Amino acid sequence: MTTSQRLESTITPALGPISAAERFGIIERPDLAFTPAIARETEHLYERVKQFIPAFEWPVYAPYVHAINRIKKERGAVILAHNYQTPDIFHCVADIVGDSLQLARDATKVDSEIIIQCGVHFMAETSKLLNPEKTVLIPDGKAGCSLSESITGADVRLLKERYPGVPVVTYVNTSADVKAETDICCTSSNVLAVIESLESDTVLCIPDEYLAMNVAKQTKKKILTWKGHCEVHERFTAAELLAYKEADPSIEIIGHPECHPDVIAVCDFAGSTSGMINYVKDKRPARVLLVTECSMASNIQAEITGVDFIKPCNLCPHMKRITLPKILDSLLFMTEEVLVDPAIAGRARLAVERMVNLKQ
Repeated sequence: MTTSQRLESTITPALGPISAAERFGIIERPDLAFTPAIARETEHLYERVKQFIPAFEWPVYAPYVHAINRIKKERGAVILAHNYQTPDIFHCVADIVGDSLQLARDATKVDSEIIIQCGVHFMAETSKLLNPEKTVLIPDGKAGCSLSESITGADVRLLKERYPGVPVVTYVNTSADVKAETDICCTSSNVLAVIESLESDTVLCIPDEYLAMNVAKQTKKKILTWKGHCEVHERFTAAELLAYKEADPSIEIIGHPECHPDVIAVCDFAGSTSGMINYVKDKRPARVLLVTECSMASNIQAEITGVDFIKPCNLCPHMKRITLPKILDSLLFMTEEVLVDPAIAGRARLAVERMVNLKQ
């Protein structure tokens, strides 16, 4: 989607788009020196992440954490962070954390006028769809997603021509342009409930091929797929996981349904990021291997004792574009604002709202 396609309704005929910086003003960059006062005020936050950030590195992080937490209050902003964000963001500056479904739902409950979305672009776009009157910012607009980029609205229109009358279930990991062509959205945590809620015996489940193949094993409906893949989860193999099991049969393997079905077949449990977190918290396995983006294991490990995490670490390069310095810049300069073309926003919003409001 081009920049021009993301324009929202903050336009006047004479002046053109009114930027978030013009609406809210710019704040001067604070002094980012590590002082005894900042050390004291951030000490409780460092306790949350000390197993991941060495003490000698904390003086680099602490001034940013302190400044972000102070300025977000001045702005009246709220920070939403996905489970794949690094521990310094997840545990030290985020107000709301969760998977895509949680963040989509919580975005509708936010009172703050400004939302900072620490995740990838489609997540920020979804927050904007659900909060059209609010200002939604993403610290790095280049934080994309291989799934989102695997399909366009034009592709969906062609699929609807090929399969007339077949309902389209679209993974939330897509652009607003794609959501606008969709009957209802889904996430990895509610995809089965969404599909079962439809009366049709055939359903298009796009764009994640592996998610669709995995859910097809749980329903009697015929599932039509699209060859989109998550570049993090598609790298895991069943042979890799079986090697871990062979080395230590006590390891419990927990996988994400964006993985290939062969990978899911050797897992002890499969579910969304929130489902994986709840499994570990409830079951407390002695040793666990999370088959997903590796920052999530760190974020869980910071909260749970007595569980040994094995990390076959696949990083998401897009999630890792979000950093503390970029979050601070976003708050100071009100960048980068996420805007959605009004011509598609309404239809896209309906698809997301149907998902959020679905009773499960």
